[in-house]
Amino acid sequence: MADVAAMAGVSSQTVSRVVNDSPRVDPVTRARVEAAMADLGYRIHRAARALRTGRTDTVGVIVSTLASVGNSRMLQALADAAAARGLALTVVTATGRDAVADGFARLRDQGVDGAVVLNEATALARGLDVPEGLALVVVDSLPDDRFAVVQTDHAAGARTATRHLLSLGHDTVHHIAGPVASFAAAARERAWREVLEDAGRGVPDVLRGDWTAASGHAAARALSHDATALFAANDQMALGALRALAEQGRNVPGDVAVVGFDGIADAAEYRPPLTTLRQDFDALGVAAMDSLIARMAGDAADPVVIAPELVRRVSA
Repeated sequence: MADVAAMAGVSSQTVSRVVNDSPRVDPVTRARVEAAMADLGYRIHRAARALRTGRTDTVGVIVSTLASVGNSRMLQALADAAAARGLALTVVTATGRDAVADGFARLRDQGVDGAVVLNEATALARGLDVPEGLALVVVDSLPDDRFAVVQTDHAAGARTATRHLLSLGHDTVHHIAGPVASFAAAARERAWREVLEDAGRGVPDVLRGDWTAASGHAAARALSHDATALFAANDQMALGALRALAEQGRNVPGDVAVVGFDGIADAAEYRPPLTTLRQDFDALGVAAMDSLIARMAGDAADPVVIAPELVRRVSA
């Protein structure tokens, strides 16, 4: 730090302010200090700063699986948002309730400043004690005073999907739902059912998958032969459903119209290209990180709900 100060022609205290992103440095001086840091190869010693400040500038993520596209997209969005704020990220995978509790303990032992709990892991974490001093944000959850909540408006997306299919002239809409324990899957299923009931349409038996394309394929094979419209709770299950329908000689959208959910980039390359509800994962990641930073500072963070967008393509 002394070398940087000497090269930039400022005090060590000014260098410290730049390193800690203090607003008490004018832009010209900040630029000069940052140029000196770059020339000298100066890097912040995180361990030393943690001893001094009590903060590690590290945040944790607890996730049940990274096999699903939604979870992996959310992790990427969180990693990007953390990097933009100069924060390091550590990931804990937890496949059961005890594993989530262990995950909290591991993050506490690593001295993280806060953590984000993703999607299916929220059901596992519900009711567990949050370690004292650990700021927490949960993606997809009911409101809770112990943490901030960020989520897609899953119900609004499912209503849009179901109403879109009904508007095409279909008598009813069949549904491949996600796992029972999933907050997002439950919200999408509930909204699908409510739209059909409000419209006075019959509500078909729910077909159930586990977010994978293989489970969508298996579910669609059990689809009744008089079905003409299908809403899959994610794009991967919709992909499996498209394969099953093709194997049965059923044309999409001529015989069966199909809508997915998530808006993954590959959905545009399905055969046929998939109509879907696009989640804004980047916006979710930014909102989760901003909420976490607010909680780490001891501030309140209002719930954030982001509406998905209907992307119309060939399948419906």
